[in-house]
Amino acid sequence: MALRAIRAVFMRGGTSKALIFRAGDLPADRADWAPIFLAAMGSPDPAMRQLDGMGGGVSSLSKCCVVGPPSRPDADVDYTFAQVAIDRPEVDYASNCGNMSSAIGPFAVDEGLVAPPAGNEAVVRIHNTNTGKIIVARFPMEDGRAAVTGDLAIDGVAGTGAPIRLDFTDPGGAGTGRLLPTGNLTDRLDVPGLGPLRVTLIDAANPCVLVAAADLGMTATETPAAMERDTALIAGIEALRRVASVRMGLAADLEAAARIISVPKVGILAPPADAPILSGAIQTAASVDILARMMSSGQPHRAVPLTGALCLAVACRLPGTVAHDLVRPGEAADPVRVGHPSGAILVAAGVSSGSDGPRVSHATVFRTARRLFQGEVLHVGPRV
Repeated sequence: MALRAIRAVFMRGGTSKALIFRAGDLPADRADWAPIFLAAMGSPDPAMRQLDGMGGGVSSLSKCCVVGPPSRPDADVDYTFAQVAIDRPEVDYASNCGNMSSAIGPFAVDEGLVAPPAGNEAVVRIHNTNTGKIIVARFPMEDGRAAVTGDLAIDGVAGTGAPIRLDFTDPGGAGTGRLLPTGNLTDRLDVPGLGPLRVTLIDAANPCVLVAAADLGMTATETPAAMERDTALIAGIEALRRVASVRMGLAADLEAAARIISVPKVGILAPPADAPILSGAIQTAASVDILARMMSSGQPHRAVPLTGALCLAVACRLPGTVAHDLVRPGEAADPVRVGHPSGAILVAAGVSSGSDGPRVSHATVFRTARRLFQGEVLHVGPRV
């Protein structure tokens, strides 16, 4: 069968990379997208390298995004995220990618999907179709295009770039319909191989399960490579993810939970401590408010999934959660400095109390993004 070409842009967004497609260039039926995305990424690859595609062999580099006209009046564009499995022929639409969300506004303006602003700052309202939530992206413009150069450095990415402010509006219940899917600040989960664990199940921008590192025999100072070498640990964390998925109502049973590769994210937490980071430096305890090692799509994340960091920041400001017990004390309005394997990320969350429980008005983070390649991606299959 002949190779077919589809227009695409390859972009970095935060600490992730993805192919971004225009919705009009893909089949109208989303069921027909998976073969295209799998071929583009080079999946499935049992060797976990994706050499026959654009993927990089880790979950943060095996992603596709689709951007098109808005389907609701309060948005400028629709954005659908696809997590492409590396070693399995699966494409998961169950969650959003917070890091790649930072690339969507610049892509939309540069592609002419959104008119450039009259001034020097663009504001793009993004409807994430995976979660049904609105993300507001604000970023500088230069000569009619999204600015690339700037002074913002984010840990995990070399150099600096133009700042992109992301406001995740009303992020609670993005995947389950409730900020606290079980109605509890903590739950007890009986996990095969690990026993009973005290966890916080929270859903802000994406569902996440948070657990104290000490309860897993960890310190949350481990490197991703060290975690990967501990196959028993990885299996236990995956078992925890599946049990949490069922308890949160994301899956009917453990078998169904195994097929949802992207959520819930798993956050393994500890109080501030000196910790090695991937650059070889030592991150000091004084420079962070909480330590986190996070699992995403079955792999230890080299930094932190942005939506996982948003969940964690919200949980840090809710007394009674696992995160609140471990975070450095601070005011509810203070941003949280989350230490991760590549450094730290600063996340702010507007958390308040109401008659029906806690509410999150917004969660805010700053990222950078860059267009890396534009052209056509080739796949084997029928003409689109």
